[in-house]
Amino acid sequence: MGGILYTILIGAVIGVLARFFKPGADPMGWILTILLGVVGAWIGSYVSGALGIGNRFLGFAVSIACAVLLLFVYGMVRKKTPKAA
Repeated sequence: MGGILYTILIGAVIGVLARFFKPGADPMGWILTILLGVVGAWIGSYVSGALGIGNRFLGFAVSIACAVLLLFVYGMVRKKTPKAA
């Protein structure tokens, strides 16, 4: 149970920081922000391990960078989707 709550908390922190660092408005709610942070953290931990980064602070920074990248991808996908009338 603690692992799930920890994942949600870290995902929220990483998602909020990613939205802070990316310029422009991102119209998304808290749940999507947390999911973005969780996925960014997961990808960031994979990239950190692949690069051999053992420092937790640098791993956290890589997770935020991955979440920012996901925000850019989300923005591109959202713009391509036609809006319903």
